Amino acid sequence: MTSFLSLTLIGSGVAGKSPHTYRSNEFVTDELTPKDSTSTPGWMAIGLGQSMIGTPMVVLWSNSDGSITLSQRQASGYAEPKVIQNPDRVAALVQASSSASSGNTKFTFTIPSDGKTTQSFIWAWGDENPGSSNIDATIQQHRDKGRASLNLAKDPSATTPSTGSGGNGNSNTDSSEHELPLLPYQKLIVAHAIFCVIGFLLLLPAGTLLARYLRTFTDTWFKGHWIIQFLLAGPAIVVGIAMGIQAVAKAGAQHLDDTHKKWGIAIFVLYLVQCSLGAFIHFVKPSKPGRPPQNYFHAVLGLFIIGSALYQVRTGYADEWPKTTGREEITGANTLWIIWVVLLPILYAAGLAFLPKQYKQEGEKRNRVTRGDFEDEDDIHMMPSNTYKDY
Repeated sequence: MTSFLSLTLIGSGVAGKSPHTYRSNEFVTDELTPKDSTSTPGWMAIGLGQSMIGTPMVVLWSNSDGSITLSQRQASGYAEPKVIQNPDRVAALVQASSSASSGNTKFTFTIPSDGKTTQSFIWAWGDENPGSSNIDATIQQHRDKGRASLNLAKDPSATTPSTGSGGNGNSNTDSSEHELPLLPYQKLIVAHAIFCVIGFLLLLPAGTLLARYLRTFTDTWFKGHWIIQFLLAGPAIVVGIAMGIQAVAKAGAQHLDDTHKKWGIAIFVLYLVQCSLGAFIHFVKPSKPGRPPQNYFHAVLGLFIIGSALYQVRTGYADEWPKTTGREEITGANTLWIIWVVLLPILYAAGLAFLPKQYKQEGEKRNRVTRGDFEDEDDIHMMPSNTYKDY
């Protein structure tokens, strides 16, 4: 992915030192420019770390009088970073190398080196200018962001520029994306995704298809249905939801502050309602013969939950993961999702071919009940009013 920003490592050094040696008491000079020279960003920022949360950042923007504001900030969650009053590493704007003119925006600053030969960093930019020169001015949410790493041991002048997210110079974004280890909250997100996919997209559809296909061939289909939907899928779903909540807390982010989080809780509540409805249909028998309305509602609600879960997983790997971690989308996830979102309806639609046989069997058993002619006790439990017509 090509970034809007270009990050160039100008060099480092103090008086009497080579500009390409890197020591803990030296300075690193960074230059931020739009890759499109005709563009004028509202603000640009770079953070020295792997994640938005807890990473010291240098945010820069131009003002109407031609000056440039440098603001050092840090975020405690996924919200606007706040000004650091006494940063450990104080950045300084290099006025002579910076420009705020339209079409030639270039922000250059120096910051003390921490002595590391490889520096992980995050970057972001927004198209809305803060409109104030104050260092604590409000900055709007970024339009784009990314992460990469800088190899400070290399000679900047000998490095071939790259076009990955985060810029050129010594940036090595393609490999660093995979080399950077997952942070604790990111590991929780991965666990959350795995358990929820198993519960919502594997086990729930499996239980649905089992009911759809086997109900006309065996009287014991319901046992397999509720074991899959409740005993197997239930723990996976509960653990997955708990992992998601813990990931948000671990990251210091806000709960229920975006569509993915709200939909996740809503679908979980619907799953609990669906389980309760299934138990009600099983244990509370209607007095009149025939198929009661709650059975139809149970079927429709089950399909809605699975469809919503497909949408939810899509927003998770395509939107939520990049937004909360700064990492790229998960390779191959979209291909697998497309295959599954096409295959599931086909499998369920094929199972509807058994409906005529199902209705015929129910009619025959209804007649036997009317005549009091039961072959065995199971016939009573296969009556239309007593069958478990969940799907």
